[in-house]
Amino acid sequence: MGRKVWRRPLTTVQKFEANEYVAACGDENKVYKFTCEAGGGSNGTVYLDSNHNGEWDLVGDQILTLAGYSACGATHEAPTTDDFQEGFFITGVFPPYNVEKVIVWRGENGDNVHCTTNLDMTTWPTDKS
Repeated sequence: MGRKVWRRPLTTVQKFEANEYVAACGDENKVYKFTCEAGGGSNGTVYLDSNHNGEWDLVGDQILTLAGYSACGATHEAPTTDDFQEGFFITGVFPPYNVEKVIVWRGENGDNVHCTTNLDMTTWPTDKS
């Protein structure tokens, strides 16, 4: 049997480097970024899918803008807690109408209409305001 030799204990320290970004305040003040581009600048009318059937019904859906709508082309930052609704952007005076599905945001004060044809909100960029 060999003789045991006492050795001084050693401590090794590693520097902590995060491998993921973790927000300290969760989803508070989180905003969606989307571009108001429905219709490409054409004038038309926006309807909300008020009966939630995914199809434009001239009589069944709520008209949102009586004076018409035209995309502003701006990229908006809208709080994720705001109300986003499915709807339709319609061009044409007589059938056949051009019907485009959209997501509608009614602006910071709920009195202005902005629409995007990017229907998958999970792909919209987000940021902290």
